[in-house]
Amino acid sequence: MTAAPFALSTMLRALPEAMAAMLAALLTMACAQWLAPGPGSAVLAVVLSLSLARSRLDRDHRGQLEAAIALPVVGLAATGVGWLLLHAPWIGATAFTVGVASSVWLRQFGELARRASRLVALPFVTVLTVPHLSGAQRGPLPAALVPILVALLALAWVSLLDALGRRMGWLVDERKHHVAAPTRAPASQARLSATTRMALQMAVALALAFAVGHLGFGEHWPWVVLTAFIVHSGNRGRLEVAYKSLLRLAGAAGGCVAAALLAAPADAHGSAAVILLALFLGTWLRQLNYAWWALFVTVALALLQNYAGLPAASAMTLRLAAIAAGAAIGVATAWLVLPVRSTDVLRRRMADALAALGEALDPSFERHDAAAFVRSLDDVASLAPAFRAARMLGLRQPADWIDALSACRAPALALIERAATPGNVRRAVGTARQALRKPERLLDALKALHDALPLPAGERVGLKGQSGE
Repeated sequence: MTAAPFALSTMLRALPEAMAAMLAALLTMACAQWLAPGPGSAVLAVVLSLSLARSRLDRDHRGQLEAAIALPVVGLAATGVGWLLLHAPWIGATAFTVGVASSVWLRQFGELARRASRLVALPFVTVLTVPHLSGAQRGPLPAALVPILVALLALAWVSLLDALGRRMGWLVDERKHHVAAPTRAPASQARLSATTRMALQMAVALALAFAVGHLGFGEHWPWVVLTAFIVHSGNRGRLEVAYKSLLRLAGAAGGCVAAALLAAPADAHGSAAVILLALFLGTWLRQLNYAWWALFVTVALALLQNYAGLPAASAMTLRLAAIAAGAAIGVATAWLVLPVRSTDVLRRRMADALAALGEALDPSFERHDAAAFVRSLDDVASLAPAFRAARMLGLRQPADWIDALSACRAPALALIERAATPGNVRRAVGTARQALRKPERLLDALKALHDALPLPAGERVGLKGQSGE
């Protein structure tokens, strides 16, 4: 599939979910404004709704119960941190750093911890970026109750629209395809796990970003911290952090320019409409490329700060400098503080994919299920953009590994569906798994696996020309 049809297909697949998420955000915001009028409750309503929709924490009954417990706590904690950032900045910075780094560290403790941790990031980042709006609502409700009620409203609307969408067929039923993430072997006590190292990297990056932001950028300090956080969120190794930093810079540059152009003619209602439109476009186009998310979120946050009294147009150069400083801090931390090699992350995910394929083809199992293999392949594919960018700079092998394994998807799934277990294919899978320990042999082993899979000859053309050189 060429680039243009692939991009169009990705956009069409992502559109229904983006529409459902944005509709849930608007309904939650409307209810929040009825209960507690003011910008604080509106911002929290939109952020929690979009965060929950992306986290997929509510996709089953257990997940809904987990979200009902986690969301109010997250909303209340985020509001509290926002108040501290405004009234006691260094205490707020410490609380923010510890909270976010802890959420990263918790991801190594199972599926529940991973899913719950996804809810933490976006609310915290929003109150970090716009602490001026935290707690700015009015109405009869006590301020401490507002985040809890808004969180429960977000859960209700997101769950309802997701259920309706699945019933009507315009949203994919994730529960049919869900499979738990593979359990990792515990790390040696003599060596920190990759997740622990990433949590420490996040803590160091945020601490440096707060210091540099407050000392060097005045009231625009949040842009330094925001960027350092963004480039480390979803950290999958130092190459990934460097790649995301470049996308963040590109997207933020476009977003700052767009925000400066849009801020002048828009009144309060017009700014609110543009902010919501930007969030929708960012949510929708994120699947296409992260740079789109960076661009539109920068537009939304810049306009939101403009609404809070920090003009978007006059400080564009300073904001770009703050974003560049945050990106530099993020990259330096990823490469210098307990670095995690992206190739190690890739080989671990490829090992999961090959193990899942071997199990799906194992004749001792009555049920040949491809779900774990598909999920693992998707995890491998998520690393592809950074490695394909690195291939243009001469680092060919990792990107070639991804392409070779991806080429096995269709024939492997066809084989699993037929419940066929040819011995030569299972031997090829075993050889590829062994080659993961010797990277110089891995590409040849993956090509051999592809050749062992039963395919029409014409479908092998794209793989034959690859080289590990």
